[in-house]
Amino acid sequence: MAPILDVTQLTMDFGGLRALDSIDFHINEGEIVALIGPNGAGKTTFFNCITGIYAPTRGQVTLQRPRAETVNIKGLKPNQVTEAGMARTFQNIRLFQNMTVLENVMIGRHCRLKAGIPGALLRNRATIAEEEQVIADSYHMLEKIGLSQYVNEFAKNLPYGAQRRLEIARAMATEPFILLLDEPAAGMNAQETQELDDLIIRIREEEGISILLIEHDMKLVMSLSDRIYVVDYGKKIAEGSPAEIKNDPAVIKAYLGEEIDA
Repeated sequence: MAPILDVTQLTMDFGGLRALDSIDFHINEGEIVALIGPNGAGKTTFFNCITGIYAPTRGQVTLQRPRAETVNIKGLKPNQVTEAGMARTFQNIRLFQNMTVLENVMIGRHCRLKAGIPGALLRNRATIAEEEQVIADSYHMLEKIGLSQYVNEFAKNLPYGAQRRLEIARAMATEPFILLLDEPAAGMNAQETQELDDLIIRIREEEGISILLIEHDMKLVMSLSDRIYVVDYGKKIAEGSPAEIKNDPAVIKAYLGEEIDA
């Protein structure tokens, strides 16, 4: 079976600086894969390259959509990548702070709507029915993520951990088959991190979504991941199971000589 995400020789240059150097990477259906490395190793740059925020200097990025054709997403705009079935969250929370929790999730549904400008202007029956379905679907997503109690609250008023989960809910509202999480546990306390761990497992098991995450919390990474990639100075230095990564000399060296506490 072909990988659902296949990245080959991905390279990103910023002027004279090579941020990513010929990285090969893949995700199989149903996997949870982690991308780890020291600060400044190129992890978020990798996310930005495969989601259309940056145009890679060279390399290929392809998606194998379920029951559909393979799509080359290199060079596509972020909204086109999302439409192809890959959604993401961000290292720094990017919610619409002065919109309600429900409205934030409804925005995620936008890429799946059929009504265009004429429908919005004419307010025909089909458009009204679609809008009602968006509200229902968005509320159902909040129930799945455990945020329905905040449905009419402004996003800015949510506890920090709930804001992180809201970003995940908005991304899932786009109906992805791959979900990219950029440091989802950053700033969370122990209880919030455990709730996140449980949520990620449920997303994979109940929704059938494959997951790629960047994370510095090694306990979370080791407990969740099927496979782990390690980058340092823009180069892939290791790939393998959590057990293999934990004992890899190159990985230990990249983390300043300290063994990874799993």
